[in-house]
Amino acid sequence: MKHLVAPSLLSADFSNLAKEIEMVNNSLADWFHLDIMDGVFVPNISFGFPVVKAIKKLAVKPLDVHLMIVEPDRYIQDFKEAGADILTVQYEACVHLHRTVHSIREAGMKAGIALNPHTPINLLENIVSDVDLLLVMSVNPGFGGQKFIRNTYEKIARLKDLLLRKNSQALIEVDGGVGLDNAQQLINNGVDVLVAGNAIFNTTDPAEIIRLLKKLE
Repeated sequence: MKHLVAPSLLSADFSNLAKEIEMVNNSLADWFHLDIMDGVFVPNISFGFPVVKAIKKLAVKPLDVHLMIVEPDRYIQDFKEAGADILTVQYEACVHLHRTVHSIREAGMKAGIALNPHTPINLLENIVSDVDLLLVMSVNPGFGGQKFIRNTYEKIARLKDLLLRKNSQALIEVDGGVGLDNAQQLINNGVDVLVAGNAIFNTTDPAEIIRLLKKLE
């Protein structure tokens, strides 16, 4: 499968959000990536249901929603109604992960699990066959523009081995410090979905950066 590119709207210009969404719609990007932060699980607050609903009205590509929040189970149906197509929860935030994953799927969304940089891959051993997406955080979540953590390459390679061993079809996604300087190596290590924020939106030609990320082999 050709890798996917998911621009992270956390780095977009929110004073001109409709224009930013239109740019992504018209680009070679595959998904919109939305980070939902509650100021509790991570030390930052992003946006909630009204903004997700507004984005959904304008977006022509799937919404890949990443919940960096406590008690995500409380909001699964709300995010479905807001327009999420893929809903990813943090491993560290879920007490009953298997139940959470199946609740997401029962609500009609694809289910993902995200791992913080310090969380080991082997904890996913018994769940990888139940999910559609595994998101490896390559920075500590909460803020955009952080420096990429280099041991992420090895972590992704180990995750790829685990998926092959378990015969899982889950996609591997990476988020944090992703750009043209490291995207090729990430793909080489097994990444299926590149999430990029500042590398796309903090440039003079975001659509061209998306094109360059997509053309990598």
